[in-house]
Amino acid sequence: MKRKPVVAGNWKMNLLAREVAAYAEALAAAGPATTVDIVLFPTPVYLDGAARAMPTWVSVGAQDVHAEEKGAYTGDVAAAQARDAGATWALAGHSERRQCHGESSAEVARKAERALAAGMTPVVCVGETIEQREQGETEAVLDDQLAPALAVLDTADAGAGAGAGAVLAYEPVWAIGTGLSASPEVAAAVHSHLRGALNAHRAGLGDAARILYGGSVGAENCRDLLSRPDIDGFLIGGASLDPASFLRIIRLSAGSGSGAAAP
Repeated sequence: MKRKPVVAGNWKMNLLAREVAAYAEALAAAGPATTVDIVLFPTPVYLDGAARAMPTWVSVGAQDVHAEEKGAYTGDVAAAQARDAGATWALAGHSERRQCHGESSAEVARKAERALAAGMTPVVCVGETIEQREQGETEAVLDDQLAPALAVLDTADAGAGAGAGAVLAYEPVWAIGTGLSASPEVAAAVHSHLRGALNAHRAGLGDAARILYGGSVGAENCRDLLSRPDIDGFLIGGASLDPASFLRIIRLSAGSGSGAAAP
């Protein structure tokens, strides 16, 4: 099955309003990318501004949403609020949320469900630490993280919410912001395992789902990674903060000749 690649940039707690505006101008000047889906995840303070500023071929997403619909949760953002501000995608379970905020896999699944119900495409993130990898626990850890989210990924694939299908992101914790990156062979093996787990849940789910790789992705390794049949794009951190760097990755990914293709 052909899957359209996704090139997503997670800005985390970076960039100010003037930088967001300049970024949008740089993307607009470069012209549209039609063979890949482009998504940017700004800090929530600038979500509305980014959604208004970006060219129409760039989607904007929420870095996180709350597991509850609304309520007395100071400092948090409801999925409906993020959608109202212009977000059409939402991250759920980024490793920094799991580690720094103690989010459980069950909570991650609830957040993904809220995002989907609000009309956004949830990107469920999973990944192991270096200690877990060295102990041979990678697949078991990923299976445990993925299990609670299988139902919402199945619902996403069925066309609910934003209708963009199921999206999963593999982020080895040891490769995020470290300059280290899983080799294309290692990343491909993990993506193959995840696709198999999705297909085991429901035949065809793994074939349809887009599985992204995140962890020190850059221009030097993106094309090799995307050439692997089970890698459908990227969730990029540091390399997405500079529009020139991000655009280069987009261009290389669009011409990769990978298993994913434009509709």
